[in-house]
Amino acid sequence: MISIYTQVEQGKAWIAKYRGSLPVFACVLGFTETALIPGISAAGLTPEDRKYTACADAEFLYYGAEHQPQYSLPPLTAGASPVLISRAVVEALQIPVYLFNAGLPQFPAVPAIDLGGLPARCLSTGKAMDLATVQHLLEQGLIWGDRLAAEVPQSYVILSECVVGGTTTALAVLTALGIDAIGKVNSSHPICNHQQKWEIVQAGLQKIPPHSHPLEIVAAVGDPMQVVVAGMAIAASRRCGVILAGGTQMLAVYALTTAISQAPNLFWQPTEVIVGTTRWVIEDSSGGTVDLALSLDQSSKNQGIVPPLLSTQLSFANSLYPQLQVYEQGFVKEGVGAGAACITAHLYQNWPQSQLLAAIEDQFQRLSQFKI
Repeated sequence: MISIYTQVEQGKAWIAKYRGSLPVFACVLGFTETALIPGISAAGLTPEDRKYTACADAEFLYYGAEHQPQYSLPPLTAGASPVLISRAVVEALQIPVYLFNAGLPQFPAVPAIDLGGLPARCLSTGKAMDLATVQHLLEQGLIWGDRLAAEVPQSYVILSECVVGGTTTALAVLTALGIDAIGKVNSSHPICNHQQKWEIVQAGLQKIPPHSHPLEIVAAVGDPMQVVVAGMAIAASRRCGVILAGGTQMLAVYALTTAISQAPNLFWQPTEVIVGTTRWVIEDSSGGTVDLALSLDQSSKNQGIVPPLLSTQLSFANSLYPQLQVYEQGFVKEGVGAGAACITAHLYQNWPQSQLLAAIEDQFQRLSQFKI
C-alpha cells in the first residue's frame, strides 16, 4: 500500500525504522492572497469560499463530523475535502493533532497555536511578506519542531499544511531557488492551470533581485506556511523522523529547507525526512511530481539532495460516493496531510485498502447525515 518513487533504499530504511510507531500530526495553516485570483484553485468554489478553507479544514480535522462548525467545509468545484481522509486516520488511530496558525485572515475556531504571522500578499507583488515576519516564522518553526519531536523521540512527526493557492507559491519559490519546476507542479484542478500559474509567478519574480537569500525569496513570493514547516523539519529531524505531508508544496518546502540549512545553526538530518503524498498526485498526468523531486538537486544551494518520495496506493475507484470517486478523475488529489495519514495507517496498523476506504467513507456518511 506504500510506493517509493525516488531514493528507494533510503525510503525503505525510513519505513523499516518507523513501522509500528505512532506519530504526532501537525497541520500548519496559512493564507496567500494569490488564492483570491479567479480560477487559481479548486479548493473552494469562489474566492470568498477560499478565504475560509483552512479554518474549515482545521475544524473538521480537530473535531470531526458531528461538531457544529463555525466554518463549514466549503463547496468545491467537484469532490470532497481531503481532510475527510486525514480525519479518518487520526480519529481511528488516536493520533495527537497540533494546529498552527502561521498567518490567516481570521483566527480558526479550534485550539490552534498562533505563531504570530500574517497572511501573505499576492506573490505577483514580489512583496508577499516582510522579511522580519519570515525570520520570526522560521524561529517559531524551529522552536515547535523541537517541541513536537520531544513528544515522539522514537517515532516521527507528520508536518502537513492547508494553504489555498499554495502550489502557485511553491512554483515561485522553487523557480527562484534555481529549480526547473515549470510544468511539473500539481493543482487541485483535474488539469493543472500551468499557464495561469506561470504568468503570476513571472510577475513576482521580475520584482526580486537575482541571487536573493532563501528567506528573501520566501518574503518576496512565498507563503507563511513554507518557512514554518522548513523550520519544523530542520529541528525535528535532529531528534526523530519527519514526513513532509503533501506533493508540490512539500517538495518546495524540502528545497527551501535544504537551502536555508547551509547556515551554521540550521543543520538538519535529511536522512530522517521523507515526502509523503497520494497516488493521485504522483499519477497526475498534467503535473510531474517525480520529475520535480528529482529536479531538486539542480539548485547550487541544494548540494545534490533529493528526498525519498512516497505515496499511499489508496483508491476511490470502488467508493460508494461520487464525491470520492472523482479523485480518480484528478480532482482535489491531496491536502491537509491526507497522503501521509494513509501512509501512517499502513505503517502503524498495516491497514489494507478496504479498511482505509471504509474509515473514510464512514467519515463522509457521518458528515452527510449531520448536515441533513
